[in-house]
Amino acid sequence: MKRILRLALFAGLALVFLYTLYYLYKKSQVKPFTYQTEVPTYGNVLKKTVATGAINPREEVAIKPQISGIVDALFVEPGQTVKAGDVLARIRIVPNMQALNSADNRLAVALNNLRTTEAEFKRAETLYKQGVIAEREFQQTELQYKNNLAEVEAAKENLEIVREGASKKAGKTSITLVRATVNGMVLEVPIKVGNQVIESNQFNDGTTIASVANMGDMVFEGLIDESEVGKIKEGMELVVTIGAIENASFPAVLEYIAPKGTESNGAIQFEIRAQMQHDKTTFIRAGYSANADIVIARADSVLTIKESLLQFDGATPFVEIETKPQTFERKDLVLGISDGIQAEVKSGLGGTEKIKVWNQPQ
Repeated sequence: MKRILRLALFAGLALVFLYTLYYLYKKSQVKPFTYQTEVPTYGNVLKKTVATGAINPREEVAIKPQISGIVDALFVEPGQTVKAGDVLARIRIVPNMQALNSADNRLAVALNNLRTTEAEFKRAETLYKQGVIAEREFQQTELQYKNNLAEVEAAKENLEIVREGASKKAGKTSITLVRATVNGMVLEVPIKVGNQVIESNQFNDGTTIASVANMGDMVFEGLIDESEVGKIKEGMELVVTIGAIENASFPAVLEYIAPKGTESNGAIQFEIRAQMQHDKTTFIRAGYSANADIVIARADSVLTIKESLLQFDGATPFVEIETKPQTFERKDLVLGISDGIQAEVKSGLGGTEKIKVWNQPQ
């Protein structure tokens, strides 16, 4: 019995030893690696750069009052459409005491002069009719009287303007009414009823009553880095995407590149402007942030391969094509433009070759 147990133990040890040898042998065998392949395709390649910016109306007009005073009434709100000549606000005059005193004094002097020349005119008229004075002397007296009469009227109008902001002769053209100067949409009304406003003159810009713009003529205004500005020129195509409008892009044409750059966060950037081309069914609000893809170069319906398939020998690009199963040979290429994902192949491939994916995980 003991002999049988010993034989069984030795047989078991022998089997374990043989299995271990077999396992180590199989583990030491390297499995052959199979490379995947891809074929070239025909498509379009766009080389582009990106500019960040915003959408704004081409022309935004700030409407300012012609007189200083207090806002008595507002007749518009942001979002309303107005036409040139529409009344936006009414200003209540707060007379300037110095100007008021000056106007009063001017009228008083004009009335005194008128009373004096009126008496002289009546006396000269009587003497002229009696043939005592010559016609020329009478005409000079009459002219002086009419001049003083006109001065009184001018002084009265000046006093009305100082007090009321307009004279009776002005009628509907009263400068107390602030009117739109262009057609468009009211974008902003930065004042409220009761606010004091300052007139626009050669010494200051004045207080803005409202901002009006034509929302049908929108432009993209953005900045582009100095490393890219040399690659673009007026007339290039842009594709504008607006963050607030999903799944939509708008074509544009580059129309302006600033001749001088500005420093921003340590980098020199140049301002650009592009004319938007959008359908009127999509309402684009002023100030939307946007990105513009500027097409630097494009190639349509050309042979392309993935950038990841390329290998480089110095500056020479090449790929490895399959001549027979898992056997590859080098093929030098001449490339065109690239968008960073797809590269145009000008020569070196016919379009049906199987290209080795050399950087696939093993």
